[in-house]
Amino acid sequence: MINLSALLRKLFDLFIFSSLYIALCAVLMVWQTSQLLLGASPSGRLVGFVFFSTICSYNFHWYLTPHSITPSRRALWTQKHKILHFILYLVGLVGSAVYFFYLLPHIAALCFGAFVTFLYSAPKLPWAVFRRLKDIAIGKTIFLALVWTYVTTILPLIIAGAAWRAGPVLFAVSRFFLIYAICILFDYRDREDDKKEGIKSLITLLNEKGIDRLFVISLGIFGLSTLALGFFHYPAFYVFLLLIPGMLTAILYNRAKKDFSDYLYYFVLDGLMMFSGLLMLLFRI
Repeated sequence: MINLSALLRKLFDLFIFSSLYIALCAVLMVWQTSQLLLGASPSGRLVGFVFFSTICSYNFHWYLTPHSITPSRRALWTQKHKILHFILYLVGLVGSAVYFFYLLPHIAALCFGAFVTFLYSAPKLPWAVFRRLKDIAIGKTIFLALVWTYVTTILPLIIAGAAWRAGPVLFAVSRFFLIYAICILFDYRDREDDKKEGIKSLITLLNEKGIDRLFVISLGIFGLSTLALGFFHYPAFYVFLLLIPGMLTAILYNRAKKDFSDYLYYFVLDGLMMFSGLLMLLFRI
């Protein structure tokens, strides 16, 4: 007799840990950027590129990730499904290459995005030239937030040929600091693994009070830049939706520093990056 609960959990694990979920989050964030700042849906070619490149980069990263000091459900799943990670990496590589050629007029912007995305996982490669990057990885959390902001916010605007006015700049700042606040929690959870791999970050260097201050400052800048969008004729309802993920991140902060559940981190916290976009999709006005 089939255990339905166990089957559903395996399918959910596949959806989350294979990075299909985070790829869909990236796509929804691109959609939100285009709808809010450009008043139109993004091109299918950009959506395809972002989806497959996210699948490629995340499975590449997890394929290279060694055993964790604190084994978790995701760490165990990753070690058991290394071949699947490699296959998905290849699928993502081929898919992103196909859409890359459709977007060739924007080759410089695409190559820059691919390069900075690669640099985040490069220290995991077994060659000395890449491992030296660990010595300059103090700002790795900032770097990751910048990559996400570039791919989901700046790249869609570049491809659309949009002008950089105050509204888009404030939206980019808002998104960066929301992602950065979420990344702080991920770095907090991964401190021991980072120390094991010789990776220094602000979170491994700061004490508890310092980490708390950094989190509060990040969310404060997120809130102010989001509210400022209201002064540039963005609908108050959309501004409110943009604020909700920040509120939820603040509410979850203390719990996330104690509960390192993979579902809390890779489903809930990762999902908060795209949550306002999901709300916009559900409550379009």
